[in-house]
Amino acid sequence: MEGKNEQRAGLLYGIGAYGMWGLVPLFWPLLKPSGAIEILAHRMVWSLAVVIVALLAVRRWEWIGELVRDRRKLGLISVAAATITLNWGLYIWAVNSGHVIEASLGYFINPLVTIAMGVLLLGERLRPVQWAAVATGLAAVLVLAIGYGRPPWISLVLAFSFATYGLVKKKVNMGGLESLAAETAVLFVPALGFLLWLTATGASTFTAGGAGHGFLLAATGIVTAIPLICFGAAAIRVPLSTLGLLQYLAPVFQFGLGVLYFDEAMPPERWAGFALVWLALSLLTWDALRTARRNRALAVKLLATAAAAPAAATPDLSAPATATPAPTPAASDSGK
Repeated sequence: MEGKNEQRAGLLYGIGAYGMWGLVPLFWPLLKPSGAIEILAHRMVWSLAVVIVALLAVRRWEWIGELVRDRRKLGLISVAAATITLNWGLYIWAVNSGHVIEASLGYFINPLVTIAMGVLLLGERLRPVQWAAVATGLAAVLVLAIGYGRPPWISLVLAFSFATYGLVKKKVNMGGLESLAAETAVLFVPALGFLLWLTATGASTFTAGGAGHGFLLAATGIVTAIPLICFGAAAIRVPLSTLGLLQYLAPVFQFGLGVLYFDEAMPPERWAGFALVWLALSLLTWDALRTARRNRALAVKLLATAAAAPAAATPDLSAPATATPAPTPAASDSGK
């Protein structure tokens, strides 16, 4: 029962994390007239403040010394910080510039880009269904490029930057809270310096927009940290396959907001491109579920075989000894 409660809690945490990421396009327009770079700088500064409070609550500090002594890991954290800065900044600009649907496409195609990077950079081998999904994704990008009259560069940059971020995070192998703290710490000084420069030149909107606007800019730290904390709580409670399915909630919500709330145009060729992307993701999901089911069945079979082998090899010493019957006369002897 306790395991089921943990999984249920993990599912709720996961839905909460991806649901908040999916609804975040409603938040960024509230920060106008702040520009995307100013919003991003505030996000970095206030995220670090929120994360420090969270670290004080959980009392996890020993990782800092280990990180400082590991130059390779420090370098990877710096790369992760740079890629997530590009991703966050472009996403904020895209939402506030009326490109919510194109931004959502970036997170739809992110799994396909991740797979492609695994093949090109890590030498991973794909199953036939995965190849079909990647090919379908490439066809979708071509259709969308024709529909937009240009390559969907916002989607591609978001997808590739987030895939790179995920690859680097995998190599760093740190917890979500610690990783966010390290990444925002790397960017804290330049972000704070930029905000101070805006204030000195009179271009800052933090105080000029009033107390309410200043509070919303400070809230970017909470908007950044809470979904990540929920995601971390989900990741330790539910299977990876479940998280893989939940990740589609965010772009689905973003796409819905772009169409229904922001009233962005969706001509037929864009619907065709998105339909191809969704077909590719359906293929990936079906293949992942089928492979996971097959691996579980194989694991159960191996465990059953391993458990049965010692039992068959070990004699049962507790059973009573059976007397050997006396030999009966042969048929030829009895005829004598």
